[in-house]
Amino acid sequence: GRGPVIDEELARRAGAALMPTYARQPVELVRGEGAAVYDAGGRRYVDCMAGISMNNVGHGHPEVVAAIADQAGRLINTSNLYYTEPQIALAEWIRDNSLGGRVYFCNSGAEANEAALKLVRKARGPARGEVIALTDGFHGRTFGALALTGQPGKQEPFRPMLSGVRHVDRDDPEGLEEAFSERTAAVVLEIVQGEVGVRPVSPELLRRARALCDRTGAVLIIDEIQTGLSRTGPLFAYREAGIEPDVMCLAKSLGGGLPIGAIVARPELSEVFQPGDHGSTFAGGALVCAAGLAAARVLASPELQDRVRALGAHALAELERMAAEGLVAEARGRGLMLAVDLARPRAAAAVDGMLAEGFLVNATSQRTVRFLPPLVIEREDLDAMLAALRRVLAALD
Repeated sequence: GRGPVIDEELARRAGAALMPTYARQPVELVRGEGAAVYDAGGRRYVDCMAGISMNNVGHGHPEVVAAIADQAGRLINTSNLYYTEPQIALAEWIRDNSLGGRVYFCNSGAEANEAALKLVRKARGPARGEVIALTDGFHGRTFGALALTGQPGKQEPFRPMLSGVRHVDRDDPEGLEEAFSERTAAVVLEIVQGEVGVRPVSPELLRRARALCDRTGAVLIIDEIQTGLSRTGPLFAYREAGIEPDVMCLAKSLGGGLPIGAIVARPELSEVFQPGDHGSTFAGGALVCAAGLAAARVLASPELQDRVRALGAHALAELERMAAEGLVAEARGRGLMLAVDLARPRAAAAVDGMLAEGFLVNATSQRTVRFLPPLVIEREDLDAMLAALRRVLAALD
């Protein structure tokens, strides 16, 4: 097939109008259906990124589209000065499928982590102002979320960071215990670290975090922004990790492609925020919540979750075969959250090669390529992606 084509005039307009915060692939996407997207010339690509785990239901899902169209024709947003039924219904769904307490809505994952930080600061008071997070974690790019993000390269241009955050390694439960003090208000972590190439946090560290929080009264915050809504198989990744958080952060796929974030807390933390403590003009609007409820119902299907586990195991087995053959150095996966490490720093070239083959993937480092396909992807498209990856890697110089 031919390679991607980007209209030079469109690229010029983008360069003149947009701040250069993204290294975009040279393709203009105009339409999507299921796990496929189409460029301006009509070429089909298999979307193996799903908007960085945002489009778990795929593109143009009929139930989500119908919910958006119906709600858009009636009421889009009113601010949070009034009640709307879609917001309450989505909050009930989150509550009833997770921690049993109340929900706060925002507009993104970074905002969810900011809200969680404010919640624990108020709940535990100024004497307990420290938070522990994990090296290599990613929690967003606003100042509070960036302070939690354990990636110095993302922090460096914007120092000084918010004070009071300690970082420990995902495989170091002893280090976690040593980082605890009487000032510790919370631990913030992901079950699987997505932005550094799908790296699961050690089960022992997860159990130790829960036990330490139980012992000291610190709050365990689990960031399920990338892992949530059946990405790894279960509805939320914590369900198969053997621990339950005190606060959970959600975003990405919760809106069916529209921007939404949320935190849900256990009942005993559900009244920490009072009127005036936190807020957002756009958050929890009727339109995005209607879309979110439709997407959540699709993603909560046990049949879909079984499919995610089966397809994920199938894909990981093939990636591990590539590792055994020396095509890649290592393969990792949880459900349809997958990555490979290359022996040499050629990930960008691999991404370009996959785009030329008609597959959207991304590099999380110079050596790591990540795959986050929509959970509705067909087996034949997944197999075609794996076959294309073999060809592309074999052709790398």
